[in-house]
Amino acid sequence: MNRIVAILAVVIGVGGYVFWSTMQSGPSTQQQAQAERLLGAANAQEAASEIDTSTVVDMQLGNPDAPVTVIEYASYTCPHCASFHAGAYKQLKADYIDTGKVNFIYREVYFDRFGLWASAIARCAGTPETFFGITDMLYASQSEWARAGGGDPAQIADELRKIGRLAGLEGDMLEACLTDADNLRTLVAWYQQNAAEDGINSTPSFVINGTKYNNMAYSEMSRLIDEAAGS
Repeated sequence: MNRIVAILAVVIGVGGYVFWSTMQSGPSTQQQAQAERLLGAANAQEAASEIDTSTVVDMQLGNPDAPVTVIEYASYTCPHCASFHAGAYKQLKADYIDTGKVNFIYREVYFDRFGLWASAIARCAGTPETFFGITDMLYASQSEWARAGGGDPAQIADELRKIGRLAGLEGDMLEACLTDADNLRTLVAWYQQNAAEDGINSTPSFVINGTKYNNMAYSEMSRLIDEAAGS
């Protein structure tokens, strides 16, 4: 994926009518209500600069006082991001994050509503431990949940709920996180502000001590981290 969607309403709604029509083949009233809540922010038109994003917390691992900060920008629906987390990320974690050599920050990018919903699930408990645990689950099963029902939004939402429940999220709490329109708007505005500030236009992208890099081999990333640390 190499294009950042810049319109708030498009990212959250992606056409409310299309979503609603997929639910007309025989859903229950409850399912219809859930669909409407999932699209509760579809008509939002606020500019990112007009939304207070101070409540969104950067999810971090490692040593916050490390000499090197690595920020990953990624989308839960990006196959290249899933590949990074299946391979290079594990090496990065073992070599630099777990050893306290790096402060690692993960920031979500939203190309579509499904990635936004996945982010809402990952952030639901509010702790880095749960966030990164759910993130691992989302990437490991990306090919299943992101394509559920041939891309049917209702089935994708149900698969995301299953992941949330596997992570220990309670039903009411899970539903509230997934359908909170104000929170979804805030997350999209936060993403837009970060992407503009760091010049993000593809995923995965990395910012190492303030310098942006596109996706790369782990050997190259390791070299850049060592250089930034003065090794």
